Amino acid sequence: MSLEWTTMTVSNATTVPALLAEKAEQLAAHPAIVDGKVTISYADLHARVRAVARGYLAQGIVPGDRLGLWAPNRYEFILAMLGAQYIGIAVVPLNTRYTDHEAAEILARSRATGLVLADGFLGKSYSGSLRTAAADHGSDGTVLPGLPHLRTLITLDDDVQAPVISWAAFLADGALVDDQRVTEAAAAVSQDDVMDVLFTSGTTGVPKGVLTAHRQTLAVARAWALGADLVAEDRYAVVNPFFHGFGYKAGMIASLLAGATIYPLAVFTTDALLELIQSARITVLPGVPTIFTSLLDHPHLKDYDLTSLRFSIAGATAAPATLFHDMVNVLGFSRVAQAYGLTECVVATMSRPGESLEHAAQTTGPAVAGTEIRVVDENGADAGIDVDGEILLRGDCVMLGYFEDQAATDAVIDADGWFHTGDVGQLDEHGCLKVTDRIKDMYIVGGFNVYPAEVENALRRHPAVNESAVIGVDDPRLGTVGRAYVLLLSGVEPRPDGEELEAFCRTQLANFKVPREYVFVEDFPRNAPGKILKSALRAQA
Repeated sequence: MSLEWTTMTVSNATTVPALLAEKAEQLAAHPAIVDGKVTISYADLHARVRAVARGYLAQGIVPGDRLGLWAPNRYEFILAMLGAQYIGIAVVPLNTRYTDHEAAEILARSRATGLVLADGFLGKSYSGSLRTAAADHGSDGTVLPGLPHLRTLITLDDDVQAPVISWAAFLADGALVDDQRVTEAAAAVSQDDVMDVLFTSGTTGVPKGVLTAHRQTLAVARAWALGADLVAEDRYAVVNPFFHGFGYKAGMIASLLAGATIYPLAVFTTDALLELIQSARITVLPGVPTIFTSLLDHPHLKDYDLTSLRFSIAGATAAPATLFHDMVNVLGFSRVAQAYGLTECVVATMSRPGESLEHAAQTTGPAVAGTEIRVVDENGADAGIDVDGEILLRGDCVMLGYFEDQAATDAVIDADGWFHTGDVGQLDEHGCLKVTDRIKDMYIVGGFNVYPAEVENALRRHPAVNESAVIGVDDPRLGTVGRAYVLLLSGVEPRPDGEELEAFCRTQLANFKVPREYVFVEDFPRNAPGKILKSALRAQA
């Protein structure tokens, strides 16, 4: 352990190229990523990212473009993402659980010029299924009909069929590009350039792209790194997906800012995670509560050495009441915290260092540095201590707005710059936030947001469905799962059952969005204008 490490602070860089250059100089030989048998030092990371950037330039993907990234947690994901951001290309991460139709919609909406994917992940041909789905958007397009802006398809895997090119061929093409072009492009990247576009379906069921600049994404990650006391000696197991803000900004980027070592997990299994904790001496392991309940339920938990574990956040969905105590007393974490955020502001609050376990379990902490928080009543006045109201956020970590959707942006960010989250909470006498409800219909399944409007739109496409209403109901493993109340068209025969509707939904939606229960109704509780009263359905549930 060197003196430089123990005295080093989290980086204040405001762009990706500045961050990587800084860490390559400070921590040249220190491991940045360990993925199985692959170890990449900080100096090597900088060099590899520049090589990837040359690859994009060789393919005609240039600063100002948008790049889709559809892959699990693996070291190439990090290289692909940073290589784009290093030269001013904004990255559009895609959920690996998306159906081909969902992915095609986001690629079309974002007009991505390139797509990097793991074509053989979990035995699925992402490019093959995407070709069929993209055709629904039209016939224009050279690489994929229906996606005219897409010029390049790159796979991280070895099995390649045209028009997809392999990762090795992509890098080989890039080797022919003058390195000075990368240097000039990196120097031109501004802290205000868009770094990523994270799509969230929203209450309308139509994807909305959350725009975040370099300075904002790095501010979010810095707030998390400081709150977790991350240092270069930390070994961070990133189970949360890199395509999600939790794994990307509070995981990958936070680690890089602190000079820590990233251990990516492509697929979560309890055995694999326990083996990694023991063999790599993992110190930092955040995740959704399901991860920790799975560890606690493992029949051979006591056979593993978990004494290296230092810090965790069990966030993104509701946690069992005893979980924090079990994480400290059984798993052995020295500190367990909570945080609150959403795609539009990934880290807004975080538990304070030294917080009592009871208080940390009940609140998500105060606002992080650079962020203001208010809780307001229906008239926009401050609600007061321990009084429910809508949570409003303002500051460095709040998004720029929604991609090419000024109306949606104006609907949530007011004239004074306050972002209206749609979440209900209360502030205690310490300024710590407790999230108590959601104004929006959105619910969270195992850490992933589900918007009922999107599920209801999918159900509406079934020829026998007249109307549906989807709500979230409690689940001991995932926190919440979907329940669909369905009104069928009269006279339709044969009438579908729940299994048929579930199978249909699986062709339209990512698996976490598919309802687990289907309740057939003769009609819905409604208000005077005829709108379905989901509050009544929730009360019934």
